[in-house]
Amino acid sequence: MRAAGLLRQGMRPSDVAKAVGSSPSSVTRWKEAIRTSGVDGLKAIPHPGPTPRLSKGQKHRLINILLRGPEAAGFPTDLWTCPRVAAVIDRSFAVRYHPGHIWHLLRHLGWSCQKPERRARERDEEAIARWRREDWPRIKKSPSQANSRRFSR
Repeated sequence: MRAAGLLRQGMRPSDVAKAVGSSPSSVTRWKEAIRTSGVDGLKAIPHPGPTPRLSKGQKHRLINILLRGPEAAGFPTDLWTCPRVAAVIDRSFAVRYHPGHIWHLLRHLGWSCQKPERRARERDEEAIARWRREDWPRIKKSPSQANSRRFSR
């Protein structure tokens, strides 16, 4: 925009280039853009990027499939992985994604990487709660009398 102001004041493109720290060829290109489109011709035109492989409706359907869980989609365990999501997309929408790129799509949909906790299948939550309530206080070390006197006032 500073270069546009200098060009409007009648400065030569080479002098404007020195003033704004750019190349004379860029200033000449800017001058032509201003001549044809005005100052709006200098505004950046973002590149739209490739067209998405999945439409908005398909992405909403994918989220619903993912929320139902992997077992509902026919997988033996309740854990979504990128290859599994790629397989679901291929089966449901006939669109192929490389498993290594699925995380981009999932992140765009608001999903994040989660690592499940490893727990034994035989885990008994009730027994664990009882142990914490009854046994742990009995086993837990308490400060000795000597240490407690040392730090008291």
